[in-house]
Amino acid sequence: MDLFDAATTTAAGLPTTAPNAPLAVRMRPASIEEVAGQGHLLVAGSPLRRLVEPAEDGSRRATPTSVVLWGPPGTGKTTLAYLIAATSGRRFVELSAVTAGVKDLRAVIEDARRRLATAGGETVLFIDEVHRFTKAQQDALLPSVENRWVTLVAATTENPSFSVISPLLSRSLLLTLRPLGTDDVRTLVHRAMTDERGLGGAIVLDDAAEDHLLRLAGGDARKALTILEAAAGAALSDGVVPPSGDGLGEPNAVVVGLETMERAIDVAAVRYDRDGDQHYDVISAFIKSMRGSDVDAALHYLARMIAAGEDPRFIARRIVIAAAEEVGMADPSALQTAVAAAQAVALIGMPEGRIILAEAVVHVTTAPKSNAAYLGIDAALADVRAGKIGTVPAHLRDAHYGGAQKIGHGQGYRYAHDEPNAVAAQQYLPDELKGTHYYHPTDRGYERSVTERLERIRTILDS
Repeated sequence: MDLFDAATTTAAGLPTTAPNAPLAVRMRPASIEEVAGQGHLLVAGSPLRRLVEPAEDGSRRATPTSVVLWGPPGTGKTTLAYLIAATSGRRFVELSAVTAGVKDLRAVIEDARRRLATAGGETVLFIDEVHRFTKAQQDALLPSVENRWVTLVAATTENPSFSVISPLLSRSLLLTLRPLGTDDVRTLVHRAMTDERGLGGAIVLDDAAEDHLLRLAGGDARKALTILEAAAGAALSDGVVPPSGDGLGEPNAVVVGLETMERAIDVAAVRYDRDGDQHYDVISAFIKSMRGSDVDAALHYLARMIAAGEDPRFIARRIVIAAAEEVGMADPSALQTAVAAAQAVALIGMPEGRIILAEAVVHVTTAPKSNAAYLGIDAALADVRAGKIGTVPAHLRDAHYGGAQKIGHGQGYRYAHDEPNAVAAQQYLPDELKGTHYYHPTDRGYERSVTERLERIRTILDS
């Protein structure tokens, strides 16, 4: 990994940036003033500001608590971790949860304890993507956090309530980073174009190219700078210089236009992470759009999942569930369509499967909605779990084995097909539940006719 010069570190153990590091790494903020966005975390007197800034008298702050930084990609989690370490004067150690194991953790913690015991200074332990640690690995962190052998700074893109164990979360300060606004990203892009750490005025963006970049970045600073670097490389290889006096920038700066920007980016990156919060957010929006009968929104979220490479079988399963849970008996054929779509997608795969998924989404989304069957089974389950069971009426019990009739099984049972309308006026529920109605059909779609028929049936059964 060539992001940093592995041979050189600062006195605090922070790696220095290699000259050939990516633009996003070279432009990492060197001070709190350069941090874009996150104003809600950086107000005067805030816990984060106290961690990053020295006291007014120049003395060191009290030992900071461990922190968990939660936010979308490209919002500055790693940057803040570096700033906390650099300004606190503590030794900095970085581990990635993707590659580090319990053995690595214990080695860092033991070294930190040894340094404390020998006046070697305190240690800031930065763990990126902490949500990828297993429960056992997170458990291994607890003693060091509890006893403050290290100051833990953990970064995650997933909701810590689900991805970080409760004991570790309760011992840490949770700081939630927000997605960057368009103006925040624009500021970072302009700084990268002019700052000597970045492109040093070598290029300028025309308005169309800048707007396109900001749309592609979607509030992700790292993505914005990566796109800018790719576009700058393409433009500098072409050597397109603006006419004199056009006002775009330095006289010898190379212009990056919309065409150059589009050529540098093969595929617009979709803000969708199959392993993180956005995965669940998009799925949630997809399901709720189908439930809410907004076919355009449902197709939009379907497209986002497809473009992000989501498993089409997973998408098909969600559509099947929606057909049963949201549409139900208001249009029983929706479930048939969804199941057929799931089977067809498994048979033919992608990219043709997108058409099949779209047809199923359109059917489920535009169908009349009823969750009456869903509510009915849940109500019946609630009674069963509460002990409202009772005994099966004697006339409904199995009478096919020897001696059953002698104890009354099957006696008095009326065969439904021998009765008018094939409905026999007899009790089916146990005595304890006699007269209970779990299913309450709506007046929507096919269920309207079910309502009319069910009223006649219950009149006979309850008579």
